[in-house]
Amino acid sequence: MLAGFLGWTLDAFDFFILTFVLTTIAGEFNKSIPEMALTITASLAMRPVGAIIFGLMADKYGRKGPLMISIIFFSVIEFFSGLAPNYTIFFILRLLYGIGMGGEWGVGASLVMETVPVKRRGFLSGLLQEGYAFGFLLAAAVYYIVFPNYGWRAMFFIGGLPALLTLYIRSRVQESKAWKETKAANWKEYGLEIKKHWKLFLYLVLLMSMMNFISHGTQDLYPTFLQKQRGYSPQETSVITIIAMTGAILGGLLFGFLSDHWGRKKMMALAVFLALLFIPVWVYEGGDVIIAIGAFGMQFMVQGSWGIIPAHINELSPGKLRGFFPGFAYQLGVLIASGIVYAEALLAEHLSYAASMEILAGTVLLIGIAVILSGPEAKGATFRNGD
Repeated sequence: MLAGFLGWTLDAFDFFILTFVLTTIAGEFNKSIPEMALTITASLAMRPVGAIIFGLMADKYGRKGPLMISIIFFSVIEFFSGLAPNYTIFFILRLLYGIGMGGEWGVGASLVMETVPVKRRGFLSGLLQEGYAFGFLLAAAVYYIVFPNYGWRAMFFIGGLPALLTLYIRSRVQESKAWKETKAANWKEYGLEIKKHWKLFLYLVLLMSMMNFISHGTQDLYPTFLQKQRGYSPQETSVITIIAMTGAILGGLLFGFLSDHWGRKKMMALAVFLALLFIPVWVYEGGDVIIAIGAFGMQFMVQGSWGIIPAHINELSPGKLRGFFPGFAYQLGVLIASGIVYAEALLAEHLSYAASMEILAGTVLLIGIAVILSGPEAKGATFRNGD
């Protein structure tokens, strides 16, 4: 559980560093905000490639090795991003970073969900998933401390440190017993299993598309909104982000816990509906307290729904495909939703950041509720013989 949580935390930390320094890098490379937002889109778009590579490895060779390789890979690329001399090199590095990021979640989530007790799977799913919010929070803290004194490149150098986590994984983490019991005998059997469950896979891709529209539509450009429209300093932006991510962590834990009692779909849909109600406060033009409340409430609900995802889609996935199915569906959803950051930035140039984010977030939240409720649920599914 700790290895999975830290892997996702440090992955998210590396990703969200860029969201804080987008404006600064745009100025240094003489690029517009939408052009820099495309580097975020590039990382998101390449994540399915990583999900395929590392997901297939995880189902064939086990979860532990691919998890370590993916963490080392994205950490090295993150470090070299801090050395990028121009926009083109930076863009290519962010493409490569997406491959490593795309591999970590699916492998880590399957390892954790196959290991934890069934009756606590929802709560621990929330804890695992909110490693993402904790990573965002850490990025905000580093931005607060490091950026004013050492600039944006130093933040990416710090982003290379997650590679050290692999030392802990190698020495402390055991291979998944559920994988050993359910793995396919050969690639032919594996391919037949994929073919058998193609309808389920398409639903998972649709679900994860909407979930990623929701999360990236409410998170990625929020620091830019605070800086460009609200005029917040790096320190003020960091504080609001830390408040928002505190809400995200608490929401993921609460709704994950509730899903163990009242079901996955019902709690996810409730959280998304409540997020809709926070939109006016989230991008409110009033005082700082209102903005802080809105940021906290929005991410409490958005990540509340996300906290259930690791348990929900791993429970829906066939045992032979659990290293590949959840991660690849997730990352295809990321690919489909990757344009929302660029769309928000582009629309903001014609309206405002607040109006752009309000329109797009409201739309995807409404559609997301319908998609969540239309799909299947397998709460409490057994992963191992004897569970």
